[in-house]
Amino acid sequence: MANHKSALKRIRQSEKRRVHNKYYHKTTRNAVRRLRENNDKADAAAFLPQVVAMLDKLAKRNIIHKNKASNLKSSLMKHVAAL
Repeated sequence: MANHKSALKRIRQSEKRRVHNKYYHKTTRNAVRRLRENNDKADAAAFLPQVVAMLDKLAKRNIIHKNKASNLKSSLMKHVAAL
């Protein structure tokens, strides 16, 4: 166990951030899954900007890599265009 006050604080902070990041990552993954399962073009086209914004925020905050966000956005746009 940590012996310094600053180390104990760092443990608390990192656990809080881990839970926060996990929530947003899981929420975004569910949104991506929902968009992929959607077969209605108008519905999917309306939902796509929200999902793209979520992916951009995750990449900006280094929760996911920026290239992963780009690859996901690209594949989702292709999916919506093909509907």
